Amino acid sequence: MTDSNNNDFYERVYEVVAQIPIGRVTTYGAIAQHLGVASGARMVGYALNGSHSKKIPAHRVLNRLGQLTGREHFPGDTMRERLQQEGIQFSGEYTVDIEQYFWSPDEINQTK
Repeated sequence: MTDSNNNDFYERVYEVVAQIPIGRVTTYGAIAQHLGVASGARMVGYALNGSHSKKIPAHRVLNRLGQLTGREHFPGDTMRERLQQEGIQFSGEYTVDIEQYFWSPDEINQTK
């Protein structure tokens, strides 16, 4: 992808992440698939790594196993704390029951 394609993709990622409801989570892969880049989970991660200046709930994006793999991009234990404040419970120290709390980006089109 060229830089302008990356920027467009990143903005599309931010638009999806901004719509994740409170108390729900999604995965890097689900976002990539929704955006038509089936093997683009890593690209979604790259986009979120650069999202610190954006006002989006990046803490709600987990890996496919429900693990908080992006937590190193949050100060301290902020990612886990934010999810807990939203009512999300953990099945392990840094693992969410992905089936219980999963939100599909495809729900965006269904609610409009």
